Amino acid sequence: MASAAVNTIGWPHSGGDCGALIRNRDWSNCSLGPTSEWSPELRATVANVVNSPVAKVLMWGPDHLMFYNDAYSPIIGHRHPTAMGQPVATELPEVWEFNQQVLQAGLNGELTSHKGAPITLNNAEESQDFIFDLHYTPVYGFGGRVEGVMCTVVDQTAHVSTQHDLAVSVGRFRAAMDAVHGVLWTNTADGQMQGEQPGWAALTGQSMAEYQGYGWVDAVHPDDRDASIVSWDAAVKAKSMFVHEHRVRERNGSWRTFAIRGLPVLNEHGDIREWVGVHTDITHRRAAENALRQLNEQLETRVINEIGERRQAEMKLAQAQKLETIGKLTGGVAHDFNNLLQVVSGNLQLLSKDIAGNERAEQRVANAMAGVSRGSKLASQLLAFGRKQALEPKIINISRLVRGMDDMMRRAIGEGVEIETVVTGGLWNSFIDPAQIENALLNLAINARDAMDNQGKLTIELSNAHLDDDYARSHDEVTAGQYVMLAVTDTGCGMSPEIVDKVFEPFFSTKGESKGSGLGLSMVYGFVKQSGGHVKIYSEVGEGTTIKLYLPRALQSEDVEALVDTGPVTGGTETVLVVEDDDEVRATVVELLTDLGYRVLKAVDAASALNVIESGILIDLLFTDVVMPGTLKSPELARKAKARLPNLVVLFTSGYTENSIVHGGKLDAGVDLLSKPYTREALARKFRNVLAGRGQRELPAPLAVSKPGAPATDPQGGSPVVSSRLTVLFVEDDALIRMATVDMLEDAGHIVLDAGSAEEAMAALETAPIDILITDVNLPTMSGKELAERAKALKPAMGVVFATGDTSGVQQGKGVAVLSKPYSAVDLQAAIRLCLDVQVKA
Repeated sequence: MASAAVNTIGWPHSGGDCGALIRNRDWSNCSLGPTSEWSPELRATVANVVNSPVAKVLMWGPDHLMFYNDAYSPIIGHRHPTAMGQPVATELPEVWEFNQQVLQAGLNGELTSHKGAPITLNNAEESQDFIFDLHYTPVYGFGGRVEGVMCTVVDQTAHVSTQHDLAVSVGRFRAAMDAVHGVLWTNTADGQMQGEQPGWAALTGQSMAEYQGYGWVDAVHPDDRDASIVSWDAAVKAKSMFVHEHRVRERNGSWRTFAIRGLPVLNEHGDIREWVGVHTDITHRRAAENALRQLNEQLETRVINEIGERRQAEMKLAQAQKLETIGKLTGGVAHDFNNLLQVVSGNLQLLSKDIAGNERAEQRVANAMAGVSRGSKLASQLLAFGRKQALEPKIINISRLVRGMDDMMRRAIGEGVEIETVVTGGLWNSFIDPAQIENALLNLAINARDAMDNQGKLTIELSNAHLDDDYARSHDEVTAGQYVMLAVTDTGCGMSPEIVDKVFEPFFSTKGESKGSGLGLSMVYGFVKQSGGHVKIYSEVGEGTTIKLYLPRALQSEDVEALVDTGPVTGGTETVLVVEDDDEVRATVVELLTDLGYRVLKAVDAASALNVIESGILIDLLFTDVVMPGTLKSPELARKAKARLPNLVVLFTSGYTENSIVHGGKLDAGVDLLSKPYTREALARKFRNVLAGRGQRELPAPLAVSKPGAPATDPQGGSPVVSSRLTVLFVEDDALIRMATVDMLEDAGHIVLDAGSAEEAMAALETAPIDILITDVNLPTMSGKELAERAKALKPAMGVVFATGDTSGVQQGKGVAVLSKPYSAVDLQAAIRLCLDVQVKA
């Protein structure tokens, strides 16, 4: 009977290495005796343990003898295989106090679980920290008596490590412009409204019965209907964007002019399935843009005047306000900048596969990727001094961090600089972002090296400090209290008081040209201030410099150190819905995910994504940009999607998330974010990480979404760009130039139609209202000059910009401007403005 039981449960003829270890061992000298004398309950339980793919350990009998499987053996490291069959108290003494409690509960018949339990095991010559989910189950023997306790172990260490590490990334900037107030609608392929359209009903006052089918036409001004129908038919025929303007009767009876943009949603056969569009009140937008433009024109003068006045009365306060003002200005470009970096980065990574084996091409791609990395770092530094980072503070003892940086510091500053580290005994813990303080220390050390011309002594000092009320009153933004002080002192050339006053300003540098961005110290300053700390600098010419960072003290014990996931990059076969309004970013990420093996669906905005979700398609992961157009925002989309698909995993992405899913400088609890720009590797790891954690987290509460900011400005500090929303037709036969210029125009807020030939341009002129024609002179079949003449004949009020490499054949005149290639976004906007100015004056 015993033999039959063994064969039934599959032991000892299976169980991997641990099964073989049990099978081959002589148990005669053990308190349990030979295996032939083991009880059926013990045999069955041991078989269950060794045959399980999940890490399990059985503690049996009065001595709590250990029986475990192959999945558990890596956890105890060097103690395997000698730990098999030994008492847990002697094999794992460092956790015996914990095990003693859970064993007692198990022997009393209790089921217990400990999720996220921090456990330290003394493996080999060093301790190893784990985060475990532990589940303890009593095991009953003959007669109903509990004879052992089985523990199921789920190692969450890598999961916790990845969560902590990936939250520290490129900074999150403020969105670029105020949210566009529009009315969303959906139509069938032939133009009928179907289903509830709350936005349209709220605007026109029409009931659902009135606007169903073609009833929406009744709300359009009679004089505008025919033109709308012509434009609509052309868009349907071309399966392209529908762009038009017409007047709509509001519920109060008044007529207002709206800009309409509709996008066709195509099925797998390339046929139009439906239309998704938006009506935008042009009057309201233009008034808002004009106000913003006027504000932008006055901003530089106002800031300079205010700083000048305050310097006379309160120099230090003015300094802090200046930094804050510049920090706000930088936030305006973050979203578009990181989207641009994402497009470049993603396409470079896709290109790297196509050129594999071509050494020169691979090197050029690597150089370009290095440029993307530099751009991302620059954005992060700008964000740091503006105090807009999404920090991940931990309770740490900085002395351990500083000692761990010893090799890195010596490599960074060279052998000519002597390093001395002085740490006060009993150093307090601090609540700080470890990655950012490491960054700050490295920046200070490199600055000190340069000040010493690679020869001298660098002293790093750590001590406890107390800033009293008198000190706080005389220093801006300082709260009296206890701090951990980190000081970096060099024996370099020192600085004059005038330079000391400017060292924390962004882009200020005493180094030569091309030897630094001037953002190192401003980044340190912004990070420390955002963390609730204080920065003090002491320097004299010829005597060196000391910079002291006062970091907030933490009274709690130090957090468990998390390990970074460095395993191989893997893809998956799950179904992913990508929601991204930027066409190029969307196309790039879809190709990256497809390359990783995922089945990818895509949507241009949250409303379209919700339609896909409600269609019943099984979706495993929703990957959505945070800042999206339309009334339905991404956090609300996530909430509705989870309600429809409870097992859905949601992963946000953005180049800037303040006031949306990041509050108080920290990512909201329970929210997963992949910051732009990200690499293929980061994308793959994050996807596997969040999919692995499916079902273990709850969706966070609905989140507020920040509104976009201000119009674009000249990055060199010049006049503002044109911010009125114009419809621009851009004609250029070079695809790369066309793509880049369309991006510039759309970034400036214009509606853009592009054409690769004069024939395409003429078709667009016939079907769409065009404010500005921008054309190359040398086109394939018809010159740009001839095109402009025909266009002006059709639309006399239209402005014309000739964008050409040979300006000798064209002249500026009434409503005409000339733009020489190559041109920047600022040059382009200036030409448009000049064209409009000349037209108005004429």
